[in-house]
Amino acid sequence: MSTREESGEVSLDTSAGKAGEVALRRAAEGRDVSRVWDAERLANPHRQPDKSSRVRRMFDEIAPTYERVNTVCSAGRDARWRRTAVALARVAATDAVLDVACGTGDLARAFAQARGGAARPIVGCDFSRNMLERARRSSAARFHWCQADAQRLPFADNSFQVIGCAFGVRNFQALDVGLAEMYRVAAPGGRVVILEFTRPRRRLIRTLYEFYTTRLMPLGAALLSGDRSGAYRYLPRSVVSFLDAEQMTARLRAAGFVKVEYRPLTFGAVTVYLAIKG
Repeated sequence: MSTREESGEVSLDTSAGKAGEVALRRAAEGRDVSRVWDAERLANPHRQPDKSSRVRRMFDEIAPTYERVNTVCSAGRDARWRRTAVALARVAATDAVLDVACGTGDLARAFAQARGGAARPIVGCDFSRNMLERARRSSAARFHWCQADAQRLPFADNSFQVIGCAFGVRNFQALDVGLAEMYRVAAPGGRVVILEFTRPRRRLIRTLYEFYTTRLMPLGAALLSGDRSGAYRYLPRSVVSFLDAEQMTARLRAAGFVKVEYRPLTFGAVTVYLAIKG
């Protein structure tokens, strides 16, 4: 496996996208973090032209409490969802594994546990520096962490046998671009597993789920995290305005994957997708 820069090693690359980070910091200077997601932008979060930079600022803000909030708000089911995704990927000891939009590295660690004592490190990439710093602190030497945008992955074609992404694809600025990048860096026969929130189909369950996610969860998550960015108001809005399972499956096929299947979890509140590169 190699990077596009042919550095010979994948690591936390603080120079990648440096110009964009400088511009982002300058844009954020003097701006109240609570304005990352306001009511106007939450009305249609996926159509914001600067969605990517807003998502990055949001995750930098909530990184210190991200895993704790996920565990509490999902009643611990988030770990079970990740284990299901890893099992579907059928990861082997010799597989090169990439976790896209890895956040604090919880999916990467689940891959490592399933793969056992393999010598090859698992690679995790994310565009949030603060999330990557949390991942680095909580992991051993068998991981490489790389700061990179999922829409411009700094890896060579056909590099990974397994690629995972947990609750990240709906945050992409351009979904099709991100899926095309996953396809590009996947090896022939490579498995891509994606976990994403979805709206339950059954009306009663959907009503209860959306009452929790739009009314109760944002309050509890904000108290636990001290968040001022609007992250936990963005979450339910980004779910209800995102693709359903059939639409997501169609987009994966359009990206070039020859075999795509999905499995609803927890009454359809989460869906895991498996896509194979031909």
